[in-house]
Amino acid sequence: MSFVWLKHYMPRGIYGRAALILLLPVVFIQLVVTVLFAQRHFEGVTQQMTDTVLRELDLVLAVADAAPNRLAVPAQVEVKAGVLDITVLPVEVSGMPDSNIMRWYDYSGRVIVDRFSSMLDGFVAIDLTSNRAVRVYVQSSKGPLEIRFDRRRISASNPHQLFVYTIFFGILMTFIASIYLRNQLRPIKRLAYASEAFGRGRHVPYSPAGAIEVRSAGNAFVDMRARIERQIEQRTLMLSGVSHDLRTPLTRMRLSLSMLDDVEAGPLLQDVDDMQRMLDEFLNFAKGAGEGTPEAVDPHAFVAEIVQDAKRAGRNVVLLPPEGDGSGSVMLRRTAMRRAIDNLISNAVRYGARAEVSVMLSDKTLRVRVEDDGPGIPEERRSEATRAFTRLDPSRNQDKGGSVGLGLAIATDIARAHGGVLRLGESSRLGGLRADIVIAR
Repeated sequence: MSFVWLKHYMPRGIYGRAALILLLPVVFIQLVVTVLFAQRHFEGVTQQMTDTVLRELDLVLAVADAAPNRLAVPAQVEVKAGVLDITVLPVEVSGMPDSNIMRWYDYSGRVIVDRFSSMLDGFVAIDLTSNRAVRVYVQSSKGPLEIRFDRRRISASNPHQLFVYTIFFGILMTFIASIYLRNQLRPIKRLAYASEAFGRGRHVPYSPAGAIEVRSAGNAFVDMRARIERQIEQRTLMLSGVSHDLRTPLTRMRLSLSMLDDVEAGPLLQDVDDMQRMLDEFLNFAKGAGEGTPEAVDPHAFVAEIVQDAKRAGRNVVLLPPEGDGSGSVMLRRTAMRRAIDNLISNAVRYGARAEVSVMLSDKTLRVRVEDDGPGIPEERRSEATRAFTRLDPSRNQDKGGSVGLGLAIATDIARAHGGVLRLGESSRLGGLRADIVIAR
């Protein structure tokens, strides 16, 4: 039998699931104790007390039957059975109820009715609506009689105390257990927060704590984070060093070529510029998405500034009106995000005639979209296009200058470092490529 449907009703957070695990046994134990008490103790005690009263009523009815007439029954019972503290009154047939009278929640009353019906001769009905007195109506040899006695003689006093104690101590123990449980779950929450922050490119202080298993996972995370940061640092230093060392001979080549004739030096200078641009892209890729610290940024003003700078650089790009009903700022690495959006705009105007940029901000999501009217990228090759050093010659017009295939890879890394994603699709407006950077707020 499949219980997959239960997942839709289960709490999503660890505190909710832990509370459910804690409460279910407590509630189950309380229900079991309540049922066992009602059946084994409460019901058994009520039966014993009822049987005792029934024997006394048999004696009272025997005294009533021995009375000289119907009106003498109360006095006869008072004289011969007064110690039993039971009152007997003659009643009219019209004054007798047709059926038993009791409250719907009177559990002991059901036991009393069952015992009286099966064991008391001449039993007609019983009235249990009063908390102090019980009225039993019987048909005797002297006619209809009403028998009154104290309710406490057939029901245990304060039977609800066990239920009250059970609920009270159940709540108390749940509260105490929740305190200890929260202390055990706090290290897991801290580990999850540190892992999420590291996935977004932020380094938050974290020290392993909690149970042995949580400490083990925390130590593994700290080691993994240190190893990844060390590898990123080594990669950055290596590529930065290579790029820096190559700049000096390129500068000498440019100076030497500037002394030659323009016709002879033109193509060579173009090659040197292409090599310089490639080195810059290598350096940007080496820096990755960790450049700068996250800060509150107004996305609309931020993207408008980037588009304005692109226009001043001679790029044919247009900023569309804002979308969405969100407001406020978003935590971004300003330098890294600027590089990602600028790369998308550069690719758009490089492989198309014009580009359009739009910003959609909602309460939960930030989306920066760049569209162009170029050839686009086939759907089956879009995942390949985001890999480093990938060139899609048939799709993206690689004859328009030097390129090493790092623009989309850099944008992808920066989007991931912000906890987002870069999505590629087809522009419905311009017919070319549509690149979306989607980040959760």
